[in-house]
Amino acid sequence: MTRLDRSRRSFLKASAALAGTTPLIAGLLHAQSNEASGPLIAYVGTFSSPLRDMLPTQVDLPPGNGRGIHLFRVNRDTGAMTSAGVHEMGTSPSFLALNAAGTRLYSANETARVGKDKEGTVSAFSVDRADGHPTLLNTVPSGGAGPTYLSIHPSGRFMFVANYFGGSVAVLPILPDGRLGNATDVKNDAGKIGPSKATNAPPGSFAFSGHDRTHAHMIEADPSGRFVLHVDLGLDRIFVWKFNERTGVLTPSEWPAVSLPPGDGPRHFHFHPNGRWLYSLQEEGSTIVLFDYDARAGRLAARQTVSTLPPGFAGSNFCSEILVSADGCFVYAGNRLHDSIGIFSVGRDGDLTFMDEEWTRGNYPRSFSFDPTGRFLYCCNQRADNIAVFEVNRKTGGLRFTGHYLPVGNPSAIVFLDLAEMDGMGAERR
Repeated sequence: MTRLDRSRRSFLKASAALAGTTPLIAGLLHAQSNEASGPLIAYVGTFSSPLRDMLPTQVDLPPGNGRGIHLFRVNRDTGAMTSAGVHEMGTSPSFLALNAAGTRLYSANETARVGKDKEGTVSAFSVDRADGHPTLLNTVPSGGAGPTYLSIHPSGRFMFVANYFGGSVAVLPILPDGRLGNATDVKNDAGKIGPSKATNAPPGSFAFSGHDRTHAHMIEADPSGRFVLHVDLGLDRIFVWKFNERTGVLTPSEWPAVSLPPGDGPRHFHFHPNGRWLYSLQEEGSTIVLFDYDARAGRLAARQTVSTLPPGFAGSNFCSEILVSADGCFVYAGNRLHDSIGIFSVGRDGDLTFMDEEWTRGNYPRSFSFDPTGRFLYCCNQRADNIAVFEVNRKTGGLRFTGHYLPVGNPSAIVFLDLAEMDGMGAERR
């Protein structure tokens, strides 16, 4: 037995002996035990180079202040983060995804330009089990320009990509060693572009971002994996596809699409934990639409629309991110220009009620995520070049700023990997 093994065994014995003393001591020992077996790591995707060759209507032009994928170690008790290095990339890895086993990290490289069609790229990384540092496995074309969103099919065998500037979605196979293969399917969005003025825009709004052409903004499988949904902001539509897990091909479902109000611009959506409700966030309309979801048929039916902004707001705003809490009791919606997170309670039937708002402590909140426990929320303030940390009140849904800021150039996405949890979940997955 090594000295490290003996030390860890002694620590665990002491933990067991003292765990019954007080909840505080037991909690501290549990946190220390977790940290002893592996840290909690945060990966932050950034814009690390300017967007080029853009249409004159493009309003969001980050200068590229980031350096690639930034790594942080997270304090489980306070939510504070300390820098643990940077994986340098000049292609703006603006969106990140982890596989379920925590062994692979993937990035959407939004400002990459490859081939005659100037496609973006997606990169695959292996993850070091000791410190979380990524090592590049390979990089493949994304199936269109400007990949802005990634998600992994529940089977773990396919990656879905939304290409914002290309107006397309693609399916990439995930090979047994975690590398990515070339696309098994690419769908190019087509249809009538919505108006420049959103139907539900706040009074006095000049918000205009994507109604100049097709813009696929998000793609994700439903909880069953049988259907895949994607939104096109310019077309004001949510598409529903049947997915063939054997071939990696998308085909239109029996109910292939639903339309949002013209000009409102669906951006992101999030399923409720029960799988029966879907909440869609509209970028230019500043609304959340509640859909009932029939998982047997892949059918969406709109039931409620609420503003993401406080009563009486007037002026321009661009929505960004939407998240449902793990317990399904609250929904959080990001507002850029208003620079707030709207907080909504979820009723018995899924209906939303505006509860409160919280200032994001920075300009242009592009996205936010919960830590693995749901105790803290981390907000990526793109133009402020920082991440602000909030503590979540589980009973009320409220957010309290912790005082912790993290300097990161043009942060765009944050994901978490608990190496302590992964260490005990199964070496057979590695």
